[in-house]
Amino acid sequence: MIGRRRNALSSPAGNLQKASGMSSSPSPAVDAGSAKPLNPKGRVIFASLIGTTIEFYDFYIYATAAVLVFPALFFPNSDPATALLQSFAVFGVAFVARPLGSIIFGHFGDRIGRKGTLVASLLTMGVATFLIGVLPTAQVPGWTFLAPALLVLLRFFQGIALGGEWSGAALLATENAPKNKRAVYGTFPQLGAPIGFILANLLFVYLNSALSNEDFLAWGWRVPFIASAVLVIVGLYVRLKLIESHTFQQVLDKGKVVKVPLASVFTRQWKPLLLGTFIMFATYVLFYLMTSFTLSFGTTPATVEDAAAAAEAAGRSFSAEAAATFVPGLGIPRGDFLWMLIVGVVFFGIFTLVSGPLAEKFGRRKMLLAVTVGIAVFGLTWVPLFGAGATGAMALLIIGFILMGLTFGPMASILPELFPANVRYTGSAVAYNLSSVIGAAPASFVAIALWQVADGSTLLVGLYLSAAAALTFAALWLSKETRDNDYENDIG
Repeated sequence: MIGRRRNALSSPAGNLQKASGMSSSPSPAVDAGSAKPLNPKGRVIFASLIGTTIEFYDFYIYATAAVLVFPALFFPNSDPATALLQSFAVFGVAFVARPLGSIIFGHFGDRIGRKGTLVASLLTMGVATFLIGVLPTAQVPGWTFLAPALLVLLRFFQGIALGGEWSGAALLATENAPKNKRAVYGTFPQLGAPIGFILANLLFVYLNSALSNEDFLAWGWRVPFIASAVLVIVGLYVRLKLIESHTFQQVLDKGKVVKVPLASVFTRQWKPLLLGTFIMFATYVLFYLMTSFTLSFGTTPATVEDAAAAAEAAGRSFSAEAAATFVPGLGIPRGDFLWMLIVGVVFFGIFTLVSGPLAEKFGRRKMLLAVTVGIAVFGLTWVPLFGAGATGAMALLIIGFILMGLTFGPMASILPELFPANVRYTGSAVAYNLSSVIGAAPASFVAIALWQVADGSTLLVGLYLSAAAALTFAALWLSKETRDNDYENDIG
């Protein structure tokens, strides 16, 4: 019975459908050379793209709501500064949960398969995001404590889902890729970052212009969260139609499933785990500096007089203490800077796609070494570029997002290629999310602290980025090229 079941699972599509009673479903494509069932190219691309798009969309809508509405709606009894800190503390809960999510989903992805795990991660993320959109606020009688507590819990489950989503999407793309196209296919889940950013910001820009402040606070902020359910439903429909990758099927057929993948990664794959964590490090620092810090710096008033006028216009007091601790920025209106970011992110998307063919032609290691040197040099240009005002800031955003696309695109191929198939989900997921803990989580706080220490100069922030690039360069230098690894047959 076991032998016949395995034969059915690894047989061509017609037998698979007959065995599962799904004869009415479209037949998957079949590789004529090996007679193995393959997922259609379009389905692979869309199914790997949709999850990361939702991931980054959710990140941005929460980050924006954390500034605009959550302090007033979920922490109304605190002063404004404390409420903002509490809101961002909830935002940071996801970073704590992500490594745990990588362990949970990595475990099941390496033991039961990629398809079921990807469906579970997307469903978890979708339900948590939707529930945030319908959650009563702390202003509702009887919900003063419960509302922020549930917000923390739902944000935690978002982080759990995000911890397993990226690696599963990367494996879906690369394990279904034709020979010599892994890096190209791997750029599609990475494309979810710029697409999610653009979708979230365009929606908030529209709501901000179409609704009054009262309507936005009353119900408008819920629209982006509830709308994510549409993306989730479409994503689930496509992912449920997938078949398991041939690579993982070999792990099952040859009895190579690891009982505890995490233990195997830390005991037998600790070197690629360490290298992978730092290979991703500069990418995370660059991403959060470009999207979070530049928004804060770019929209902060340029002079103390402008800051006092802005506070007065908003109906807030501007004390002598606030004037004494004021740190200047560029003073660009928030709406204008959001549009500048959107323009920059378009370059992010374009060069994410460009990075795939380059990583195939030159190899992942050689290409990323060159891009990482570019990131280090870019960090040294922050002072003169920002010193040129809005024009220089736009140039900085374009250059930074071009580098972001070139470094982020190949990560979906190089990180999974560091590990054999039977621990590939866990290894790549843990490396990716450990890097988020040391690279992404502190990046914005460190950058703001360095900006304040330097009395408004971005010199130290740029040097921080260059230092992160130096660590990533060292990790790449110590690693080996992975382009020619036997990705399909290296099953551990």
